[in-house]
Amino acid sequence: MKRFKNILFFADGSTHATWALERAILLARTNGARLTVLDVISDSQTPDAIPRRFRSDLYTILRDRLQQQLDELVAGFREDVEELIYTRVATGIDFVEVIRAVLRNGHDLVMKAARPPEGFSEHLLGSTDLHLLRKCPCPVWIDRPSVTHPYRNILAAVNPAEDEFNGCSRLVMELASSLASSESAQLSVIHAWQMHGESTLRNGRGRISEKELDLLIDMTHRKHREQFDALLETCGLASDAEHVYLERGPAAASIRDLSLKLDVDLLVMGTVGRTGIPGFFIGNTAENLLQTTSASIL
Repeated sequence: MKRFKNILFFADGSTHATWALERAILLARTNGARLTVLDVISDSQTPDAIPRRFRSDLYTILRDRLQQQLDELVAGFREDVEELIYTRVATGIDFVEVIRAVLRNGHDLVMKAARPPEGFSEHLLGSTDLHLLRKCPCPVWIDRPSVTHPYRNILAAVNPAEDEFNGCSRLVMELASSLASSESAQLSVIHAWQMHGESTLRNGRGRISEKELDLLIDMTHRKHREQFDALLETCGLASDAEHVYLERGPAAASIRDLSLKLDVDLLVMGTVGRTGIPGFFIGNTAENLLQTTSASIL
């Protein structure tokens, strides 16, 4: 995790130190990284009576109060990393301001505590969490308050076939293995694969013999295993090692089932799809997993 040198923690209205904030502080401390704690005031019109009565507009009053709140939030941690922690208040749409801060200040990681929608299960992610996971141009770490601390089981979900496009699986492996080491957690790795067009070749108009189909499936399996092994080799692993899973089936369902089986605390995965504007459109696998896993997400 030494790769992160400019971390942004989004307080999202929190008035007390969460595990997510403590993780951000620890990560900044061990990395010698700059840490900025940001909160956002919703942009709204100021009632006319406020400036007349208090000689200040509502935004300024709220901003000063929120700035004080952020300073109090990090006060207990500043003894060790005082020169590295900054607090900042912005105004606007929360996830937009977070992304603007990333683009403007070159943050390389965004961290926050998960915030489920009001009145819904804590397994669900709030709209701000989802917006950041879908659109933020740097890694995003959403920490669920219900998971154990430190983490016990970390799952890296990779697709090495995509690495020729974005190198995302290598980054996932780097982050997951580093975190597993620092948290003394068990690292598991999964790659789920399917043969595209199998249903058509089996039952459709392009149907071929079972023998030919089995041969194609076997060739596809070998190709995925070779790509998987090449990726795992960078971390000293192999596809036949313990806690390494090469699963045949839909990626989202395979990852979800294994997460439940292993009682995973943190899921490390890529969210960027191959199509569309690189770095913007989320992949279908990630979209299907974000609201169905109870694990924290990086």
